[in-house]
Amino acid sequence: MINEPKKVTKNMKISLVAPSFGCTTEPYKTRLEEAIKIFKNVGYEVVEGENIYKAEGIASSNTPEERAKEFMNAYESNSDVIMSVGGGELMCEILPYIDFKKIKRLKPKWFIGFSDNTNLTFTLTTICNMVTIYGPCATKFYLYPFKYDTKDTLALLEGKRILRGYPRYELNSLASEENPLVKLNLTERKIIKPFFYKGPFYGTMLGGCLDCLINICGTKYDNVANFINKHTGIIWYLEACDLSPLGIRRAIFQLKEAGWFRKVKGFLIGRPLCNDAEIMGVDKYTAVIDMLQDFNVPILMDVDLGHLAPSMPIKNGAKALVSYQEGNIKVEYLKKYRP
Repeated sequence: MINEPKKVTKNMKISLVAPSFGCTTEPYKTRLEEAIKIFKNVGYEVVEGENIYKAEGIASSNTPEERAKEFMNAYESNSDVIMSVGGGELMCEILPYIDFKKIKRLKPKWFIGFSDNTNLTFTLTTICNMVTIYGPCATKFYLYPFKYDTKDTLALLEGKRILRGYPRYELNSLASEENPLVKLNLTERKIIKPFFYKGPFYGTMLGGCLDCLINICGTKYDNVANFINKHTGIIWYLEACDLSPLGIRRAIFQLKEAGWFRKVKGFLIGRPLCNDAEIMGVDKYTAVIDMLQDFNVPILMDVDLGHLAPSMPIKNGAKALVSYQEGNIKVEYLKKYRP
């Protein structure tokens, strides 16, 4: 039975942590400061972790030990939610210092993070059997009123069960050091491409950033086989940051051959950062479809997920019914599987 943290109230307590990068450069530093002001203005209590404005580690806020310590302290606190302040590159290095056994014994607490934070959103779900949220980091909450992914993330925390995609997305951000608080530049019309879709499909949501997942695969933090054995079926949601189309294809091959997709019921593939790239005849579509078509399950591509904002928050580890309606995606989280 998956453990899902309790719904939160509008006066929730949030612990901000930096398990990967700290916010020391623009636009992130100013955005975090603004987000904290907004959180407090709407009634949230905010606890600022000691690493959130640091860059004292190798490509990270602090040493792996100190970053893990900050997270564990937040998890053992009385905060309702732990939210990462940003993504990064080397969050994987904190995993040896995370006490997963202790976390299993503690009351489930929401953890929210994106991109490099897959290292925790994924392992907390697969190792500790708890629901996390693969969603916007704290710096994304710099605009108020909240819209799109930030609004939906808070709605999920408060118990909302149905989310839908967004009409447009941002291909080129207008953010700069001089204008860090600029609004989203939503110029591109979202067009989902469905493959092998015959109707709504059920499963447990699982996934994250491919760049991180292939790094976890095959390590002692890979508990996927045990996790999926406890579930009727899995809906894999995947997106990529630094990977090229060929890198995405290799990543899909690796996870497929590792047996991660053994009980798959469907795939949700987000917009990769290499959105329009093509290498040796391989683009974002052939990188995925060629590798996954043998499963003969629905594959929805270019969904509102990934590094081209806005990106739908996903309840990792939660049961869901996914459907494709009038060119959009609908995700309904369920308490029980329907027959």
